[in-house]
Amino acid sequence: MEELKKKILDFMTKKGKFKSKMYFKDLCKADPDAKSREIKKAATELVKEEKIEYWSSGSTTLYGLKGAGKSEAEQFGGEE
Repeated sequence: MEELKKKILDFMTKKGKFKSKMYFKDLCKADPDAKSREIKKAATELVKEEKIEYWSSGSTTLYGLKGAGKSEAEQFGGEE
């Protein structure tokens, strides 16, 4: 699990130069050999560890590196 979490963080850091938020399907590209369930579990743990965060448009949930790009509160003017 730790190896998969590291792959996801490395992938997001590398791609973060171009995109601050990513779809779940983008995270699956971090390790094409891993099952989507494993990637979902690793991403959820990274959110709990506050290394990445969810960002929701209301209909779609994206993932972003913590502190990179606009947060949900900055985007919509709400409180965190």
